[in-house]
Amino acid sequence: MKPVVAIVGRPNVGKSTFFNRITKTKDALVGDFPGVTRDRHYGDARWDNVEFAVVDTGGFLLEDEDSFAHQIRYQVHQAIQDADVIIALLDGKGGISPFDSELIEILRATTKPVFYVVNKIDGIEQEINLYDFYGLGIDELYPVSAEHGYGMVDLLDALLLKLPVSVSEQSQDMIRVAVVGRPNVGKSSLINRILGEDRLVVSEVPGTTRDAIDSVCNVDGQSYLLIDTAGIRRKGKVYKRLEKYSIIKALRSLDRCDVALIVMDAKEGITDQDINIAGYAFERGCGCIMLLNKWDLLEKDSKTVKNYHEELKFEAKFLSFAPALTISARTGLRVPKIFKLVEEVHHQYAMRIGTGQINKILESAIEKNEPSLHKGRRIKFYYATQISTKPPTFVCFVNYPDAVHFSYKRYLINQIRTEAALDKTPIRLIFRKRQGRPFKDYKGAEKG
Repeated sequence: MKPVVAIVGRPNVGKSTFFNRITKTKDALVGDFPGVTRDRHYGDARWDNVEFAVVDTGGFLLEDEDSFAHQIRYQVHQAIQDADVIIALLDGKGGISPFDSELIEILRATTKPVFYVVNKIDGIEQEINLYDFYGLGIDELYPVSAEHGYGMVDLLDALLLKLPVSVSEQSQDMIRVAVVGRPNVGKSSLINRILGEDRLVVSEVPGTTRDAIDSVCNVDGQSYLLIDTAGIRRKGKVYKRLEKYSIIKALRSLDRCDVALIVMDAKEGITDQDINIAGYAFERGCGCIMLLNKWDLLEKDSKTVKNYHEELKFEAKFLSFAPALTISARTGLRVPKIFKLVEEVHHQYAMRIGTGQINKILESAIEKNEPSLHKGRRIKFYYATQISTKPPTFVCFVNYPDAVHFSYKRYLINQIRTEAALDKTPIRLIFRKRQGRPFKDYKGAEKG
């Protein structure tokens, strides 16, 4: 288990910039106004060959100046509880605030190591700004500039001395699951239900989750990385710069996940934007599971589930392979079944098919239904092989690769899906040019 370092502080002191500096990423959203980070945000860091996890938290507020202030304070307390070491970030330009005094009183109650770091100190000449902070009763201050890197080496060297020894766990493949959907369909509520704690801020206000938030859970010995993402609105309704960044991050989360849980609001029905989001996942080659949430709020009869499934298949024909499940994050209805589906989808998503088997499947498919002619010439298929997994990707060598009609390509993919038991995963089939010996002709004799 990696040791955990939590970054806490009042709004707009540069916690997200500090997080990005330590993790050498741009994973935390950064804005020039308070309240950009609301949830705890986890990332990995390495210094002097020592690995540790970093937690970025929402800005600590003493009063309820923000409708989310109470929940943000809870997140800060939870991060302190979970951390091995705490970094209290202070604003070297803004000076001391009543929020700082309240936060420091809370931190004094913990027995865990606390580093009091004064940010926005860009050089030695600005270290004069530290003197006011000693008035808070702090013995040692670390001047840094998260933006420019000043003082970070000394801080990280000191930090390593306080980190507990990392305990190596038995390595196991972690399945990465992104939870995506429109705003306010219940993505965070679903993850909180799975984790059994208020890990993420939940509100009826659309747009509560801005960052892509990672959480880890273990079910029946299998580890899962759950990625909660910002709600993806229609492009025409995305006005604010920060929200645009959030949507970009949500789409990037699809790039790093194995399986996407596409959450929809059953009460509102299947919308065009639900299908658009499903399309984003499909384009990125994710395994997909369609979840109709808030099922407990529907007045339904025995035909309702069937009707929803038929509508899904009609609206999202390109995801005909994706399983669908009706759930309620609020009551827990059928939530435990999600992991069984995730495991089934991931098993196929990571499956490798032998070259002999895939060639037999395609040879049989071509024998049953040969492709149309290209400018009066027969399209010849020579051989195929699988080149990668996640998703299963096959290359088939053809004399006229650009002439293979998309409908025939879809036919071949469906044959692979049926014969190779890949009915719950996306499949990629690539055609490349090749001259030589083709598959046996449809009567069994070799063609030249």
